[in-house]
Amino acid sequence: MYKLLLRPLFFSFDPEKIHHFTFSLVKFTSKIPGFKSIYRILYVIEDKKLERELFGLKFKNPVGLAAGFDKNAVLYNELANFGFGFIEIGTVTPKGQAGNPKKRLFRLKDDKGIINRMGFNNDGLNAAIEKLKTNKGKLIIGGNIGKNTDTKPEDYTKDYLECFNALHPYVDYFVLNVSCPNVGSHAKLNDKDYLEELIGTVQNANKTFEKQKPILLKIAPDLNTNQLDEIVELVKETNLDGVIASNTSTDRGGLKVSIESLEAIGNGGLSGQPIKQKSTQVIKYLSDKSNKSFPIIGVGGIHSAKDALEKLDAGADLVQIYTGFIYEGPSLIKSINKAILLNK
Repeated sequence: MYKLLLRPLFFSFDPEKIHHFTFSLVKFTSKIPGFKSIYRILYVIEDKKLERELFGLKFKNPVGLAAGFDKNAVLYNELANFGFGFIEIGTVTPKGQAGNPKKRLFRLKDDKGIINRMGFNNDGLNAAIEKLKTNKGKLIIGGNIGKNTDTKPEDYTKDYLECFNALHPYVDYFVLNVSCPNVGSHAKLNDKDYLEELIGTVQNANKTFEKQKPILLKIAPDLNTNQLDEIVELVKETNLDGVIASNTSTDRGGLKVSIESLEAIGNGGLSGQPIKQKSTQVIKYLSDKSNKSFPIIGVGGIHSAKDALEKLDAGADLVQIYTGFIYEGPSLIKSINKAILLNK
């Protein structure tokens, strides 16, 4: 029904406007008696064989929703009824910010991709915490954190630390988002020396809490083998809990969309099917190079059960969807989980 009826309707409107409309629609229908049960009957598979244990957490299933969809933690309770095993909220920054000027979200329909330059638009740390206080504990929640756009380079770590300390009681794991191409001083955020400083500072803060939370690093799909080797070394040296591979790409190679259309769109991070292979290659390289010594969450171009299985076969322990969720609808989650059960 989604691909035949809803998607053509949704895709006839501005991507960002329909995103907010869809949120309101899911919120509204979830309040109608019986609708939560209908969603769960349609989309949820519960099977012990789907459970995964990583970084001391038990995931109901290995299919999660990537950061960027529920930035402000307003819909995670309702999205839990669509079959996800975990949901990552954010990216959250200390202060709320509007992000980059609109128009900033673009569909590449022929490529089954999306280009965005949202710029970490979110309502800020305090707003996210208020929403997370309503957590009904249906599934694991990750907190994806970043810096404000106007933060000076010498204060980047302070921003991450502020988010980490304040969100600590409300999320199950953390993701340091240092690889989004739509924020300023992208180069510094990928510098190995700076990453060591950032990770060390956050880890020290983690030790001050009675219960420590897993900390993961989200990396770009455009890293070369030398840079990926540095990531493997970094994880080993800092005892980081894991890596999410990967974020959006700045590469525009191999797209069906015209050069003129791409020039009209301008800068932004590419997600969806066009980055599937690149993301999978990064996962396999990290897994092989490290002898699978740390957990990897695979994300990038998962539009089918086959795509998800490829990520898992390459070395991912869990997978996340985002653009695939938009293009294929909530049935994608169930189809992935069914395929995992059949593949056992």
